[in-house]
Amino acid sequence: MYASAVAGYRVGPDYIESHRTYVAVGADEHGDRILGFYALVLAPPELDLLFVADEAQGRGIGRLLVAHMRSEARAAGLDRVKVVSHLPAADFYHRVGAVRTGTALATPPAVPWDRPEFEFRIPPE
Repeated sequence: MYASAVAGYRVGPDYIESHRTYVAVGADEHGDRILGFYALVLAPPELDLLFVADEAQGRGIGRLLVAHMRSEARAAGLDRVKVVSHLPAADFYHRVGAVRTGTALATPPAVPWDRPEFEFRIPPE
């Protein structure tokens, strides 16, 4: 259902130059491979494009990426970070400490369904 929203979407040099992007990499018998990715947008603060490879889900990689994002957000002086979730990821965001703040309305034809909005609160150290 969600594949259509990201079909053909690529993270290119312009995106990487404009945002703080991070990749989780793992090694196996075939060499290094990307296990997860996220971007931290600073203005306005948003967690964007958090993904974990299908075969790597359930191994704590998403939780590690969120912990890393919190650390980077704190270092950047942010006190909160918004995330717009697809429905299947909503429980994950809740489990890793995000608070539901609203709903992002559908934007057809790109995204034909409403999506839950969350916020991570970033306390100072």
